Order: sequence, then structure tokens, then C-alpha cells
Amino acid sequence: MRTLMRSLAVIAMLLPSAFLFAADAPEGFTALFNGKDFEGWHGRPHLNPNKWEDTGEAKKDAWNKDMATHWSVQDGVIVNDGHGVFLTTNKEYGDIELRLEYKTVARADSGIYLRGTPQVQIWDSTEEAKFKLGANLGSGGLWNNTAGARGKDPLELADKPFGEWNSFRIVQVGARTSVWLNGKHVVDNAIMENYWDRKAALNPKGVIQLQTHGGEIQWKNLYIKELTTEESNAWLRERGHATGYTSKFNGSDLSGWAGTTNNYDVVDGAIQCKKGHGGVLHTEEQYSDFGVRFEFQLPPGGNNGLAIRYPGKGDTAYVGMCELQVLDNTAPKFAKLDDRQYHGSAYGMIAAQRGYLREPGEWNIQEVTVKGSTIRIELNGTVILNGDLSKVTDYMANRPHPGKERTKGYFGFAGHNDPVRFRAVELREIE
Repeated sequence: MRTLMRSLAVIAMLLPSAFLFAADAPEGFTALFNGKDFEGWHGRPHLNPNKWEDTGEAKKDAWNKDMATHWSVQDGVIVNDGHGVFLTTNKEYGDIELRLEYKTVARADSGIYLRGTPQVQIWDSTEEAKFKLGANLGSGGLWNNTAGARGKDPLELADKPFGEWNSFRIVQVGARTSVWLNGKHVVDNAIMENYWDRKAALNPKGVIQLQTHGGEIQWKNLYIKELTTEESNAWLRERGHATGYTSKFNGSDLSGWAGTTNNYDVVDGAIQCKKGHGGVLHTEEQYSDFGVRFEFQLPPGGNNGLAIRYPGKGDTAYVGMCELQVLDNTAPKFAKLDDRQYHGSAYGMIAAQRGYLREPGEWNIQEVTVKGSTIRIELNGTVILNGDLSKVTDYMANRPHPGKERTKGYFGFAGHNDPVRFRAVELREIE
């Protein structure tokens, strides 16, 4: 046994430290830091990620030299002296779970940029000069969210005393962000705002940056897990911010549905429009204000829609409150559409933000909230539309939508000849 142990010790000494750090990663995670150098990282300051590619190579070289001046690896730990550019991953990430540990000093101020956007806050919770900024509430909040927004301030003070290591667990699906600091849940599924453009959603992907200023900070045990579509959808469904949903589809047949039922099948537990058929499949009940949550799968070039407050006959895009597009935005045949025709748009009236659909064939999760004349759509954890139809005066092709003022109607799927699938359909009425 002693001989075996000595042999294992010798092998461990000979193995590269990158292998050892990767071996220590929790199951399903990979190491972001190899324990010996900054392979996989570069230097970048506080900079709009949408402008990164416009930066010249000379400036990028200068940032990397600055990184080498202020960042070092000491005994397998990343150390920053409180100055310089931010340590930035070469790779961009979308939906993730991130784990790391940090240790800092009094009056230091730091953070973690997600998708190149500030930030999960790290600071001195005892520094009275910054109490007016919220330092007394502790680290872990999404500090660059607007004042009063969910997640800006942590739910509880969880910082450890200086000299001790703190641990973060961060999960981000779409813009939905959850943070645990030292095992305490300090941010609960809050939307991380786009600091660079408050009117736009958070970018679908981006780099991770370790920010620092004002004092030394050390980092270790950096691990990341890139979430699968199934993991992301499950996370969003289990942590939905709204309650009171009830199932509207049993997964077996079209009980509880009306309209063009002959044009739809149930395939593998999903409602599917028959190829070459269409029309509106709608609920048996009518609704005024409501929320609906479901998963959908688009075939390449797929086209469908959501009928909102549909009267039961006619073109829901015009006679109903609206039709919300369900569309494969990437299909070449849709390359030249009006902006108000792409996925999530209130057809012909309000354009949704693009770039948040998954690849055709993958399942997306979407939540629609209808209150009065307003509609809000959250796709895969990102809000892509939040608009008021009563304020629309400019219509695509100058064709008005007389039904947009409807206050009650059916919810349904507006098929357009393509085998688009819907499953896990849930609905809640809003008082």
C-alpha cells in the first residue's frame, strides 16, 4: 500500500496542473482556470461587448500587457493588485452555472461581468462611505440593474469576514439570474438588465469578466457548466416568477380545445399542426387578462402563431386582439420580412427583439402575459416584447387591426401549414 501511495504521489507531481484542476471540477463542470497561467483568458476593460470587434489589435495588445502587470498566479490562485483591465474569458457563454471562490480586502470593489455586462457585485459591506450605494446590504446583487429593480440588492447579507474565502454559485438562463453567496440565496431568478442599452435585452451570449478596482482580490476554483436546452427549460419552468398556472393540454388528445381540431394531431405528447393544414385551434373558454406558458418546437422554416383574444372566426391577426408570431427567424425565405413579422412580434404592429430563439428542432420555452392592452413575451428567459397595443398607430402595409381593442376572447394556435409543435401548455387567469 505504501508503495502504491508513493507511486500515485509521483504521478500527481508529474501531471500538468491543468489536468489536476480539471479533475477537481464538480461533475458536469469544466475548469475555467488551469491553476498555473491565464490560458483561455485575455485582458479587456469596461467596454461595450458590441464594440469589441471594432477595437484595433494594438489596443488589444496593450490591454494584455496591462493584464500581465496587474494579474498573476500565485500557488494556484489568481491574484489581482486592485488595478488594471479585467480578466476576460476568450470564450463566450450563454446559459450557464458558474461556481467560484474569492477573497478580498477592506474598501475593495469588484464584481463578475456576465455576457460582458456588469455585474454581480463584490464589495466591502462594512464601508460606511458606500452605505448610501447599498454596500451595507452585502455582495451578490445585480448592482447595475435600475434602482428598485428585482435583484439589484441582495436578499440578505452573506459576506464572510475579510481574510476568509467566499463562494459564489451563479445560474443564468436567458437574462434570468440567480445567485447564491456562501450558500445563501441572494438573488432569486431576477432579470439582468442590459447595462449598455437599457431598451435592449441582455445579449444571448458573451464573455465572463472578473472585475477589480480599489484593492487586492484573489480568485480560485473557477468552474463552469454550459446548460443544455433541457436543463435551461426545466430551470425556467421550475422557477417561474408567476404562480397559478393550470394545465390546458393533457398530452394525449385535444380534449378542452375547439376550432380546427381536424387540422391538428397529438404527436409524442405535443400538439402538432398537420403539414399543409392550418386554422386556429383554440381553448373552449374565453379569457380577458391571462398568462400562458408553453414549450414549442419549430421545424426549419416553420410558421405558426398565437391567437390572443380570438373571437372564434376570422383572421386572428386582425379580428382578434392580435396574433403573436411563432416563426423560424433564420429561414432564408423570411430574410426580407417587415420587422413586425418575426418571432414574438404582435403581427403588423410591434416588433419583438430577435436573436433569442433556439435552433430549429430544439424546444423553446415561452411565457406570454396579457393585461389590458399590454402584452409581454419572455422567450427562453429573455423578455423580447413588452408593448401596449393601444399606443400603436403605425401598421404594416397601412392595414389597421380593428380587433386590437378586444377585451376578451379565446387563446389558441394559428397554424400556417407547417408541423410546428406545442407542449406543456399552461394558463392562468389574472384578476
